[in-house]
Amino acid sequence: MIRMPAEWEKQQYVLMSFPHEETDWHDPDNESELEGSLSPFIRIAQAIAYAEAVYIICKDKEKISSMFCSTRNMTFIEIPTNDTWIRDYGYISIKEEGENKLLDFRFDGWGGKFEAGLDNTVNQHLHQKGYMGVTPLEKINFVLEGGSIESDGEGTILTTTACLCNPNRNAGLSKKEVEATLHHTLGAQRVLWLDHGYLAGDDTDSHVDTLARFVNKETIAYVKCDDKEDEHYEALQKMQAQLKIFTQENGRAYKLIALPMTDAIYSEDGERLPATYVNFLITNDALIYPTYSDKNDKKVGEIFKALFPDKEIIPVNCLKLIEQGGSLHCSTMQIAY
Repeated sequence: MIRMPAEWEKQQYVLMSFPHEETDWHDPDNESELEGSLSPFIRIAQAIAYAEAVYIICKDKEKISSMFCSTRNMTFIEIPTNDTWIRDYGYISIKEEGENKLLDFRFDGWGGKFEAGLDNTVNQHLHQKGYMGVTPLEKINFVLEGGSIESDGEGTILTTTACLCNPNRNAGLSKKEVEATLHHTLGAQRVLWLDHGYLAGDDTDSHVDTLARFVNKETIAYVKCDDKEDEHYEALQKMQAQLKIFTQENGRAYKLIALPMTDAIYSEDGERLPATYVNFLITNDALIYPTYSDKNDKKVGEIFKALFPDKEIIPVNCLKLIEQGGSLHCSTMQIAY
Protein backbone atom coordinates (compact mmCIF):
# COMPACT_ATOMS: atom_id res chain seq x y z
CA MET A 1 0.00 0.00 0.00
CA ILE A 2 1.26 3.48 -0.94
CA ARG A 3 0.15 6.71 0.69
CA MET A 4 1.26 10.33 0.35
CA PRO A 5 1.12 11.94 3.82
CA ALA A 6 -0.68 15.23 4.28
CA GLU A 7 1.41 18.29 5.11
CA TRP A 8 -0.03 18.48 8.63
CA GLU A 9 1.31 15.05 9.52
CA LYS A 10 4.52 14.67 11.54
CA GLN A 11 7.62 15.93 9.73
CA GLN A 12 11.31 15.06 10.10
CA TYR A 13 12.58 18.33 8.62
CA VAL A 14 12.00 20.93 5.92
CA LEU A 15 14.24 21.47 2.89
CA MET A 16 15.12 24.95 1.62
CA SER A 17 17.36 26.23 -1.18
CA PHE A 18 18.93 29.68 -0.89
CA PRO A 19 19.66 32.25 -3.63
CA HIS A 20 23.23 32.76 -4.82
CA GLU A 21 25.16 34.67 -7.46
CA GLU A 22 24.30 32.22 -10.25
CA THR A 23 20.53 32.38 -9.80
CA ASP A 24 18.02 34.89 -11.16
CA TRP A 25 18.10 36.58 -7.75
CA HIS A 26 21.47 38.14 -8.63
CA ASP A 27 21.37 41.53 -10.33
CA PRO A 28 24.81 42.47 -11.74
CA ASP A 29 23.72 46.12 -11.84
CA ASN A 30 22.77 46.08 -8.16
CA GLU A 31 25.06 43.91 -6.02
CA SER A 32 23.01 44.57 -2.88
CA GLU A 33 19.91 43.04 -4.46
CA LEU A 34 21.02 39.48 -3.72
CA GLU A 35 21.62 40.23 -0.05
CA GLY A 36 18.17 41.78 0.21
CA SER A 37 16.64 38.75 -1.47
CA LEU A 38 18.09 36.49 1.20
CA SER A 39 16.06 38.18 3.95
CA PRO A 40 12.76 36.28 3.50
CA PHE A 41 14.62 32.97 3.15
CA ILE A 42 16.42 33.63 6.43
CA ARG A 43 13.16 34.57 8.13
CA ILE A 44 11.40 31.45 6.86
CA ALA A 45 14.28 29.22 7.97
CA GLN A 46 14.27 30.81 11.42
CA ALA A 47 10.52 30.28 11.75
CA ILE A 48 10.87 26.59 10.88
CA ALA A 49 13.97 26.00 13.00
CA TYR A 50 12.25 27.34 16.11
CA ALA A 51 10.86 23.83 16.65
CA GLU A 52 11.89 21.71 13.65
CA ALA A 53 15.02 20.87 11.71
CA VAL A 54 15.66 22.65 8.41
CA TYR A 55 18.18 21.57 5.76
CA ILE A 56 19.46 24.59 3.82
CA ILE A 57 20.96 23.95 0.40
CA CYS A 58 23.34 26.73 -0.57
CA LYS A 59 26.43 27.59 -2.59
CA ASP A 60 28.58 28.77 0.35
CA LYS A 61 27.57 27.32 3.72
CA GLU A 62 29.99 29.48 5.72
CA LYS A 63 28.62 32.66 4.17
CA ILE A 64 24.97 31.68 4.62
CA SER A 65 25.35 30.32 8.15
CA SER A 66 27.07 33.55 9.23
CA MET A 67 23.88 35.46 8.42
CA PHE A 68 21.96 33.77 11.25
CA CYS A 69 22.06 34.82 14.89
CA SER A 70 21.47 31.17 15.78
CA THR A 71 21.87 28.08 13.64
CA ARG A 72 20.08 25.74 16.03
CA ASN A 73 18.18 23.01 14.13
CA MET A 74 19.86 24.10 10.87
CA THR A 75 22.08 22.06 8.56
CA PHE A 76 23.84 23.80 5.67
CA ILE A 77 24.59 21.71 2.57
CA GLU A 78 26.57 22.82 -0.47
CA ILE A 79 24.93 21.58 -3.67
CA PRO A 80 24.78 23.39 -7.06
CA THR A 81 21.35 24.77 -7.99
CA ASN A 82 19.71 26.84 -10.71
CA ASP A 83 16.98 28.31 -8.54
CA THR A 84 15.36 28.30 -5.11
CA TRP A 85 11.90 26.77 -5.56
CA ILE A 86 12.59 23.44 -3.90
CA ARG A 87 8.89 22.70 -3.49
CA ASP A 88 8.97 21.78 -7.16
CA TYR A 89 12.19 19.79 -7.40
CA GLY A 90 12.59 18.43 -3.86
CA TYR A 91 11.67 14.94 -2.74
CA ILE A 92 8.03 13.92 -2.49
CA SER A 93 7.54 11.81 0.63
CA ILE A 94 5.37 8.71 0.60
CA LYS A 95 4.66 5.78 2.87
CA GLU A 96 5.02 2.38 1.23
CA GLU A 97 3.77 -0.49 3.38
CA GLY A 98 4.05 1.91 6.31
CA GLU A 99 7.72 2.73 5.69
CA ASN A 100 9.15 6.07 4.52
CA LYS A 101 10.21 6.40 0.91
CA LEU A 102 11.39 9.37 -1.14
CA LEU A 103 10.39 9.94 -4.76
CA ASP A 104 12.52 11.93 -7.19
CA PHE A 105 10.29 13.02 -10.06
CA ARG A 106 11.72 14.71 -13.13
CA PHE A 107 11.79 18.52 -13.03
CA ASP A 108 11.87 20.41 -16.34
CA GLY A 109 11.76 24.05 -15.23
CA TRP A 110 7.95 24.35 -15.37
CA GLY A 111 7.56 23.08 -18.88
CA GLY A 112 10.96 24.16 -20.17
CA LYS A 113 10.57 27.83 -19.26
CA PHE A 114 13.82 27.95 -17.26
CA GLU A 115 17.11 26.05 -17.02
CA ALA A 116 16.72 23.27 -14.46
CA GLY A 117 19.59 20.81 -15.03
CA LEU A 118 21.19 21.40 -11.64
CA ASP A 119 17.90 21.52 -9.75
CA ASN A 120 16.96 18.17 -11.26
CA THR A 121 20.02 16.53 -9.62
CA VAL A 122 19.64 17.95 -6.09
CA ASN A 123 17.73 14.97 -4.71
CA GLN A 124 20.34 12.52 -5.94
CA HIS A 125 23.16 14.62 -4.44
CA LEU A 126 21.42 14.82 -1.07
CA HIS A 127 20.88 11.10 -0.99
CA GLN A 128 24.45 10.31 -2.06
CA LYS A 129 25.79 12.60 0.67
CA GLY A 130 23.90 10.57 3.25
CA TYR A 131 21.57 13.29 4.51
CA MET A 132 18.51 11.08 3.99
CA GLY A 133 19.96 8.24 6.04
CA VAL A 134 18.69 4.83 4.98
CA THR A 135 15.40 6.12 3.56
CA PRO A 136 15.09 4.57 0.09
CA LEU A 137 14.94 6.80 -2.97
CA GLU A 138 13.20 6.03 -6.25
CA LYS A 139 13.82 8.09 -9.36
CA ILE A 140 10.73 8.42 -11.54
CA ASN A 141 10.78 9.46 -15.20
CA PHE A 142 7.67 11.61 -14.98
CA VAL A 143 7.48 15.40 -14.70
CA LEU A 144 5.75 16.32 -11.45
CA GLU A 145 6.30 19.38 -9.24
CA GLY A 146 5.48 19.33 -5.53
CA GLY A 147 3.55 22.58 -5.78
CA SER A 148 1.20 21.05 -8.34
CA ILE A 149 -0.39 18.54 -5.97
CA GLU A 150 -2.11 18.54 -2.58
CA SER A 151 -2.71 15.39 -0.53
CA ASP A 152 -5.22 14.83 2.27
CA GLY A 153 -3.14 11.90 3.49
CA GLU A 154 -5.96 9.45 2.83
CA GLY A 155 -5.75 8.90 -0.89
CA THR A 156 -7.22 12.12 -2.31
CA ILE A 157 -5.07 14.37 -4.50
CA LEU A 158 -6.13 17.92 -5.39
CA THR A 159 -4.55 19.40 -8.52
CA THR A 160 -5.15 21.55 -11.61
CA THR A 161 -5.80 20.53 -15.18
CA ALA A 162 -3.81 23.48 -16.52
CA CYS A 163 -0.61 22.13 -15.00
CA LEU A 164 -0.73 18.35 -14.97
CA CYS A 165 -2.35 18.00 -18.40
CA ASN A 166 -0.27 20.75 -19.98
CA PRO A 167 1.46 19.79 -23.25
CA ASN A 168 4.72 21.11 -21.76
CA ARG A 169 4.66 18.34 -19.13
CA ASN A 170 4.87 14.70 -20.20
CA ALA A 171 3.71 15.63 -23.73
CA GLY A 172 0.21 16.52 -22.54
CA LEU A 173 -1.39 13.48 -20.96
CA SER A 174 -5.12 13.04 -20.41
CA LYS A 175 -6.60 13.20 -16.91
CA LYS A 176 -7.05 9.43 -16.96
CA GLU A 177 -3.40 8.89 -17.86
CA VAL A 178 -2.20 11.29 -15.16
CA GLU A 179 -4.47 9.65 -12.60
CA ALA A 180 -2.96 6.25 -13.40
CA THR A 181 0.53 7.60 -12.66
CA LEU A 182 -0.58 9.31 -9.44
CA HIS A 183 -2.21 6.07 -8.33
CA HIS A 184 0.91 4.03 -9.07
CA THR A 185 3.42 6.46 -7.53
CA LEU A 186 1.51 8.27 -4.77
CA GLY A 187 -1.24 5.81 -4.00
CA ALA A 188 -3.95 8.23 -5.17
CA GLN A 189 -7.37 6.65 -4.89
CA ARG A 190 -9.09 9.65 -6.46
CA VAL A 191 -8.08 12.98 -7.97
CA LEU A 192 -9.98 16.25 -7.65
CA TRP A 193 -9.30 18.35 -10.76
CA LEU A 194 -9.59 22.13 -10.66
CA ASP A 195 -10.34 23.21 -14.23
CA HIS A 196 -10.32 26.96 -13.50
CA GLY A 197 -8.18 29.51 -11.68
CA TYR A 198 -4.84 31.21 -12.24
CA LEU A 199 -2.69 34.04 -10.92
CA ALA A 200 -1.15 36.66 -13.19
CA GLY A 201 2.63 36.50 -13.09
CA ASP A 202 2.70 32.81 -12.17
CA ASP A 203 5.10 30.75 -14.30
CA THR A 204 3.90 27.38 -13.03
CA ASP A 205 0.76 27.01 -15.17
CA SER A 206 -1.54 27.27 -12.13
CA HIS A 207 0.06 25.27 -9.35
CA VAL A 208 -2.60 24.25 -6.88
CA ASP A 209 -0.55 25.56 -3.93
CA THR A 210 -1.21 29.09 -5.18
CA LEU A 211 -4.97 28.52 -5.47
CA ALA A 212 -6.41 25.93 -3.07
CA ARG A 213 -4.99 23.86 -0.20
CA PHE A 214 -6.13 21.13 2.13
CA VAL A 215 -6.17 22.42 5.72
CA ASN A 216 -7.37 19.08 7.01
CA LYS A 217 -9.14 16.16 5.37
CA GLU A 218 -12.48 17.98 5.60
CA THR A 219 -11.42 21.56 4.80
CA ILE A 220 -10.01 23.41 1.79
CA ALA A 221 -8.66 26.97 1.95
CA TYR A 222 -8.75 28.84 -1.36
CA VAL A 223 -8.11 32.25 -2.86
CA LYS A 224 -11.26 34.27 -3.50
CA CYS A 225 -11.67 37.33 -5.70
CA ASP A 226 -14.60 39.65 -4.95
CA ASP A 227 -13.56 42.51 -7.23
CA LYS A 228 -15.50 42.26 -10.49
CA GLU A 229 -13.00 44.61 -12.12
CA ASP A 230 -10.05 42.35 -11.31
CA GLU A 231 -8.78 40.21 -14.20
CA HIS A 232 -8.96 37.11 -11.98
CA TYR A 233 -12.61 37.50 -11.04
CA GLU A 234 -14.26 35.23 -13.61
CA ALA A 235 -11.70 32.41 -13.41
CA LEU A 236 -11.62 32.37 -9.61
CA GLN A 237 -15.41 32.50 -9.39
CA LYS A 238 -15.53 29.40 -11.59
CA MET A 239 -12.91 27.75 -9.38
CA GLN A 240 -14.98 28.54 -6.30
CA ALA A 241 -18.07 27.03 -7.91
CA GLN A 242 -16.16 23.85 -8.69
CA LEU A 243 -14.81 23.62 -5.12
CA LYS A 244 -18.39 23.81 -3.87
CA ILE A 245 -19.37 20.68 -5.76
CA PHE A 246 -16.32 18.66 -4.68
CA THR A 247 -17.12 16.07 -2.02
CA GLN A 248 -15.10 14.13 0.50
CA GLU A 249 -14.79 10.39 0.07
CA ASN A 250 -17.77 9.99 2.41
CA GLY A 251 -19.91 12.11 0.09
CA ARG A 252 -20.04 15.20 2.29
CA ALA A 253 -19.16 18.63 0.90
CA TYR A 254 -15.86 20.16 1.96
CA LYS A 255 -15.78 23.04 4.39
CA LEU A 256 -14.42 25.93 2.32
CA ILE A 257 -12.34 28.74 3.82
CA ALA A 258 -12.00 31.80 1.57
CA LEU A 259 -8.72 33.69 1.75
CA PRO A 260 -8.88 37.22 0.28
CA MET A 261 -6.71 38.50 -2.54
CA THR A 262 -4.24 41.28 -1.91
CA ASP A 263 -4.52 44.55 -3.76
CA ALA A 264 -2.77 44.23 -7.10
CA ILE A 265 1.03 44.30 -6.73
CA TYR A 266 3.26 45.14 -9.68
CA SER A 267 6.92 44.80 -10.54
CA GLU A 268 9.09 47.75 -11.53
CA ASP A 269 8.34 46.81 -15.13
CA GLY A 270 4.60 47.03 -14.54
CA GLU A 271 3.95 43.28 -14.53
CA ARG A 272 1.45 41.96 -11.99
CA LEU A 273 3.00 39.70 -9.36
CA PRO A 274 1.40 36.45 -8.07
CA ALA A 275 0.67 37.35 -4.45
CA THR A 276 -1.38 34.68 -2.68
CA TYR A 277 -2.04 33.83 0.96
CA VAL A 278 -2.72 30.23 -0.02
CA ASN A 279 1.04 29.64 -0.26
CA PHE A 280 1.41 28.91 3.47
CA LEU A 281 3.49 26.16 5.13
CA ILE A 282 2.28 23.80 7.86
CA THR A 283 5.07 22.57 10.16
CA ASN A 284 4.99 20.44 13.30
CA ASP A 285 4.35 23.36 15.64
CA ALA A 286 3.62 26.36 13.44
CA LEU A 287 1.65 27.74 10.54
CA ILE A 288 3.92 30.07 8.58
CA TYR A 289 2.13 32.29 6.10
CA PRO A 290 3.17 34.95 3.56
CA THR A 291 2.33 38.62 3.96
CA TYR A 292 2.64 41.38 1.39
CA SER A 293 2.35 44.68 3.30
CA ASP A 294 -1.34 44.53 2.43
CA LYS A 295 -4.48 45.48 4.35
CA ASN A 296 -5.51 41.82 4.46
CA ASP A 297 -2.31 40.52 6.11
CA LYS A 298 -3.73 40.67 9.64
CA LYS A 299 -7.16 39.41 8.57
CA VAL A 300 -5.60 36.31 7.08
CA GLY A 301 -3.56 35.80 10.24
CA GLU A 302 -6.79 35.70 12.25
CA ILE A 303 -8.26 33.16 9.84
CA PHE A 304 -5.23 30.94 10.33
CA LYS A 305 -5.44 31.29 14.12
CA ALA A 306 -8.97 29.91 13.97
CA LEU A 307 -7.94 27.09 11.61
CA PHE A 308 -4.84 26.10 13.57
CA PRO A 309 -5.58 26.88 17.25
CA ASP A 310 -2.79 24.61 18.50
CA LYS A 311 -0.04 26.06 16.31
CA GLU A 312 2.00 29.23 16.46
CA ILE A 313 0.96 31.53 13.61
CA ILE A 314 4.04 33.18 12.06
CA PRO A 315 3.83 35.81 9.30
CA VAL A 316 6.74 36.38 6.91
CA ASN A 317 6.84 39.27 4.45
CA CYS A 318 7.20 37.70 1.00
CA LEU A 319 7.10 40.73 -1.29
CA LYS A 320 10.64 39.95 -2.41
CA LEU A 321 9.73 36.34 -3.20
CA ILE A 322 6.87 37.17 -5.56
CA GLU A 323 9.25 39.33 -7.59
CA GLN A 324 10.69 36.00 -8.77
CA GLY A 325 7.28 34.38 -9.21
CA GLY A 326 6.99 32.27 -6.05
CA SER A 327 6.16 32.63 -2.38
CA LEU A 328 6.62 30.92 0.98
CA HIS A 329 5.36 27.40 0.31
CA CYS A 330 7.26 27.31 -2.98
CA SER A 331 10.49 27.91 -1.04
CA THR A 332 10.14 24.83 1.17
CA MET A 333 9.56 21.07 1.05
CA GLN A 334 8.70 19.02 4.11
CA ILE A 335 9.96 15.48 4.56
CA ALA A 336 7.55 13.17 6.37
CA TYR A 337 8.47 11.44 9.62
